Amino acid sequence: METESLNRKNSSRKSSIVNGNGDASTKLTNGDADGGDGGGGEVTLKAKMSLLNGCTVIVGSIIGSGIFVSPTGVLMYTGSVNLALIVWVASGLFSMVGAYCYAELGTMITKSGADYAYIMETFGPFMAFIRLWIECMIVRPCSQAIVALTFSTYVLKPFFPECSPPEDSARLLAVCCILVLTLINCWDVKWATAVQDIFTYAKLLALFIIIATGMYQLSLGNVQYFTFDNTDTRVTSLALSFYSGLFAYNGWNYLNFIIEELKDPVKNLPRAIAISCTLVTIVYVMANVSFYTILSPDEVMGSSAVAVTYAERAFGALAWTIPVFVALSTFGAVNGILLTSSRLFYAGANEGQMPEILTMIQIQRFTPTPAVLAMALLSMLYLTVSDIFALINYVGFATWLSIGVSVLCLPWLRWAQPNLPRPIRVPLIFPIVYLLATVFVTVVPMYASPVETGYGILMILSSIPVYLVFIAWKNKPIWFQKFMVSITHFLQKLLMVLGRQTKPAQV
Repeated sequence: METESLNRKNSSRKSSIVNGNGDASTKLTNGDADGGDGGGGEVTLKAKMSLLNGCTVIVGSIIGSGIFVSPTGVLMYTGSVNLALIVWVASGLFSMVGAYCYAELGTMITKSGADYAYIMETFGPFMAFIRLWIECMIVRPCSQAIVALTFSTYVLKPFFPECSPPEDSARLLAVCCILVLTLINCWDVKWATAVQDIFTYAKLLALFIIIATGMYQLSLGNVQYFTFDNTDTRVTSLALSFYSGLFAYNGWNYLNFIIEELKDPVKNLPRAIAISCTLVTIVYVMANVSFYTILSPDEVMGSSAVAVTYAERAFGALAWTIPVFVALSTFGAVNGILLTSSRLFYAGANEGQMPEILTMIQIQRFTPTPAVLAMALLSMLYLTVSDIFALINYVGFATWLSIGVSVLCLPWLRWAQPNLPRPIRVPLIFPIVYLLATVFVTVVPMYASPVETGYGILMILSSIPVYLVFIAWKNKPIWFQKFMVSITHFLQKLLMVLGRQTKPAQV
């Protein structure tokens, strides 16, 4: 293949808008992949994901390690079991309102990238790049590294019942987890979604077992811990409790990142959001109710893994099964993060805000291989950092702030571009309520924990010099441009990838 045939001409930088019938204006085809004549065919991401696949992506991305460990954080700031349960319900409703707003945005602006694509369309490239920087360089790879470490810890736990597994062994197994899932995501989207389906069912089975035993305990009258005793009424504590609850729900917007690969998104996106968020909220609340039928608030506060503590009390000799189920849960969560995050790299590169190679698609597998590899490499890089959890805490408030900015796109576009086709139209009260709640869960913690939020602000500001040097500065030296082009061509040949263009005809 000649080098010239690898050149990509990115003629359009704008987000694709659905037409009046609600169909995506950008058709996703795979050229001669289905036995064509070998002539020209567009190399793009294919719409392979069904409604069921969409539901499992959302459920699998939300339910990771959070529900098995985060009840401690919610209870820590609420003080009482009943208020903790109210926070779990409210966090689920908050997430569903945000997801409903995303349904309008996702069917109006159909390009992969979700928050990033919406901010790009509404507020322009600078604000979009800040969102992209936070998500791609810090939040996603850190989150994937943490979940992979959680997976490896629970896999190894049965072999080290009396102590914690060796740190190096846990890190090595986490790397293996990421590498296996990277191979699957590079090979075929159907494989990746099949993994998501299987492990979503496994984690739901684990939670339903916990819920079933909890309901049995309720039938026996074990309700002594369901009180408002010791409730912390401080506004700052309430905000921090929501922060912990919302962290467990994080992932409800992940399907929007791969909307180009969802069949009939106008119909299936809102359905997938409604089904998944409702299911997750019910499961989370019932799981917490189950925990408190056996465990006292003091026991929950003293446990770093509530589900394991609960299993030791409820299942006896079968308690070892819960670490296995948690490992399955986190394995699926790693896959969900990788599946959706690589598409965010891809979307950013399509807008010229990431290296050109990340826009490209493997010519045989039709997967965004370079973007998947980039996400995996960043995640493994963060596995060398000893205190990843602190880093996530520092940037956590920025994540919800940026999602709030994405929801702000909805009323802003209603005002600025009222004639855009909107297959789904939500009442304006939804984004208004969501934005007010976002202010509460981001501004109040800034007062309660200024150090963490200060570091988060610094991370956001670090994107500004990067934007000015690598994106805003157009007249870069010729030698630098030639060097970057040569690197891009080398990687294209190594990975066998092309940009979103017509495939060269077979000779």
